[in-house]
Amino acid sequence: MKLTKKQTVFVLLGGIFITNAILGELIGGKLINIGPFLMSVGILPWPIVFVATDLINEYFGKEGVKKLTFLTTALVVYSFVILFGAMVIPAASASVVTNEAFTQVFGQSMWIIVASVIAFVCSQLLDASLFTFFKKKTGDKMIWLRSTGSTVISQLFDSFIVSGIAFWLTGKLGFQDYVNMAVTGYSFKLMVAICLTPLIYLGHAVISKYLKNN
Repeated sequence: MKLTKKQTVFVLLGGIFITNAILGELIGGKLINIGPFLMSVGILPWPIVFVATDLINEYFGKEGVKKLTFLTTALVVYSFVILFGAMVIPAASASVVTNEAFTQVFGQSMWIIVASVIAFVCSQLLDASLFTFFKKKTGDKMIWLRSTGSTVISQLFDSFIVSGIAFWLTGKLGFQDYVNMAVTGYSFKLMVAICLTPLIYLGHAVISKYLKNN
């Protein structure tokens, strides 16, 4: 079956969205320094998820984002089920990757997984709703407002939900440390969202040109 141009765009954006979201989950256990701040390396693919989310919302609306969000959530859960099975199965004596090494890389705590999935669903659905709200107010103008505005607000919830469930509710961090971690992560995401604004405009221009003669 031959896809229409719009269907092709949805498949491509959906693939980018899903791939980077799952990558962010899988590599999230490694911590890195960004200046004086300690952060998860899993934050690297998320800017691409932000861009894909806004472009999907722009051309396919809130329902398009919701469908991909629930599909991605199911795939993330599936990925961790498979990883759990892979950790349980003993490594062969000839394997250069030991059980301990494999578990150390992929064996994130259950609370971090739960927190990440809950935060992802909540922030994506909120982002979609806010984007739609801003678009109704601005029409086809002010792409930066609906893109950056929806991301700025939704990622505030994402940052506090992840840190709250994974570290504060489990007693790993006190309230003040939890707030500091959430604020630091959110501040970084806010800067990234602002810096990505030109990429949103570029993606919008490329897709609009591609669909023009559809």
